[in-house]
Amino acid sequence: MSILAGERTKIIVQGITGREGTILAKDSLDYGATIVGGTSPGKGGRDIYGVPVYDCIRQMNNKDRIDASIVVVPPAFVKDAVFEAIDNEIELIVIVTERVPRRDTVEILCLAKERGARIIGPNSLGLISPGKAKLGMIGGPAEDVRKTYQTGGVGIISRSGGMTTEIAFSLTINGIGQSTCISIGGDPIVGSTFIDLLPLYEKDPWTKALLLFCEPGGTMEEDLAEYVAENGSRLPIIAFVAGRFADKMPGIRFGHAASIVEGEKGRTKEKIRRFKRSGILVAEDFSEIPSLIRENI
Repeated sequence: MSILAGERTKIIVQGITGREGTILAKDSLDYGATIVGGTSPGKGGRDIYGVPVYDCIRQMNNKDRIDASIVVVPPAFVKDAVFEAIDNEIELIVIVTERVPRRDTVEILCLAKERGARIIGPNSLGLISPGKAKLGMIGGPAEDVRKTYQTGGVGIISRSGGMTTEIAFSLTINGIGQSTCISIGGDPIVGSTFIDLLPLYEKDPWTKALLLFCEPGGTMEEDLAEYVAENGSRLPIIAFVAGRFADKMPGIRFGHAASIVEGEKGRTKEKIRRFKRSGILVAEDFSEIPSLIRENI
C-alpha cells in the first residue's frame, strides 16, 4: 500500500510548459504516472508528451476527479496557482518551486487548512511510493528511479530532496524496500511536517518502520519528539541528524533556508537529545541506518 498517492492517482502539472515542468512530466509519464493535463496561461491547446495543456484548470473536461497537482510555476505565481488548485477541490498539492515568498506560503497554508487540502512543500522534490506512484521530480528519470527505489516496508520523510533518494538507495542496495518516501521541503515553513505525516504512516499496514532525515534549524524534530513521548507510535522511528558540525561552527550557513538556529533551539545536539529521550532511535553515522532498521523491524 501507499500513502497520499497510488496507481490510480490522477495528476495535473501547473507550469507544464516550463523547463522543469516539461522534464517532470516526461519522467513521471515514463514511470507510469497518470497525468491527465497541465496548465500554462496563454499556451492552452498545446500538448507535452501527449498531455493536453490548458490555460487554467477549469478548462479541463475530465470526467474523473483530479486527485493531485504538481506546482512548478515561478515563485511569484505559486500562490495564485495553489489557490486555483484548491478552488478546484484538488486535495493534494506538491509545490516543487523554491524561493516562494514566506507570506505567500502562510496564506497558502491557511487556505489549505480551511478547505481540507494537503500541501507538500514548497521547495519539495515530491513523493514516491515505489512501483505505485511518483509525484514531482524525486529520483529523476524513470530508469534511475527504478534502480534507486524498491517496494518494501520502510517509510522515509526527509527535509532534503536529494537525500531522500540517497537514503532510499542506501536501503535498496541493502535489500530493504520502501513504502512511501516524501521530500517535505527545505523552507522554514512547509505544508506537511513530521508530526503531520506520522499518523498517515501509522495507518498504513504496509509501513513497518519510519526513517527521518533531519537537519539543523527549526524545531520540527523537537516537536515530533515531544509528540512521540506523549502519544507513542506503533512504528519504530529511526532518525539521522545531518550537520552536526554546524553546532561547533557558530555563524556557518547550512544549505537549506530552514536551517535557522536560535539559542539552543534548532541545534543538532538538542534534536538528538530530544529524540533519544522520547525513544526515537538515532543513527550516529549514515552507514548505520540499514542495520538499525533491520534490528527494529
